[in-house]
Amino acid sequence: MQIFRRSSTRGGQRSGPASAADDSSNPSARCPELAAVADGSIPVPEPATGEKLCCEGCVAIGEDHWAHLRMCLRCGYIGCCDSSPRRHATAHFHETAHPVMRSAEPGESWRWCYVHEVIG
Repeated sequence: MQIFRRSSTRGGQRSGPASAADDSSNPSARCPELAAVADGSIPVPEPATGEKLCCEGCVAIGEDHWAHLRMCLRCGYIGCCDSSPRRHATAHFHETAHPVMRSAEPGESWRWCYVHEVIG
C-alpha cells in the first residue's frame, strides 16, 4: 500500500509516495545510527559507577575545566562538549568514526549523531 501526501502545489495534486525516511519528527527514521541505538542493535555502555564523571581527554592533558560531558555509545569514551575549549567528544568522533554520543549529564537522555547531525 502506498501513502501519498498532498503537494503544496495548486489544486492539491499528489506527490510521490511518502516514506518513513521523510518523517522529520522521527530522528531514528532519518538516521540509521540512532535507529540502531533505539532498537538495541548497538549495546549502550554505562559509565563506571562510583566514579566522578570527567572528560577523559582533558584529564589526560591536565585540564580540569569543561562545560558538559558526552558519552560515546560505541565504546563508552567520555568527552567534553563543543561548548568546552577542547571539544573532546567531537574530536573522538573524528578520530574513531564512532557516530553517536549521548549526554552524560544527570537527567539528560538525548543522543546526537555526528554523521547526520541529528538529535534523537
